[in-house]
Amino acid sequence: MISTKGRYALRVMIDLAQHEGEGTIPLKDIAQRQDISKKYLEIIVKELVRGGMIRGVSGKGGGYSLCRKAEDYSVGEIIELMEGTLAPVACLEEDAAVCPRADTCLTLPMWKEYYQMTHDFFYSKQLSDLLKSRDPIYYI
Repeated sequence: MISTKGRYALRVMIDLAQHEGEGTIPLKDIAQRQDISKKYLEIIVKELVRGGMIRGVSGKGGGYSLCRKAEDYSVGEIIELMEGTLAPVACLEEDAAVCPRADTCLTLPMWKEYYQMTHDFFYSKQLSDLLKSRDPIYYI
């Protein structure tokens, strides 16, 4: 399940994409438009900056902006930055130790298939695709 933090990070990224070309966007404006606590957004944008998704500028005229064009972000990379791996079981995580039961595990093929479908779904969606969505953003 995607947490509130992951969903709100997507909303921040969409908001920034919608206002691309307007310079840096103050966090208070994003918070107001998205109806999310500014305090909570401070935590989220800090992680997005650290992850290289957005840049922040301090001081007068400061705010946030995307580091790349909206079409250059996959939804999967945003979700994984905020949530961690999409792998449903530990043995499929990147750099996981080889499971001693891997050769005999009857559920492993199912987990691999589920992981591949989830990964492919989120990584095939670009931030720009969400801008075209008809659903209001507050449903994310």
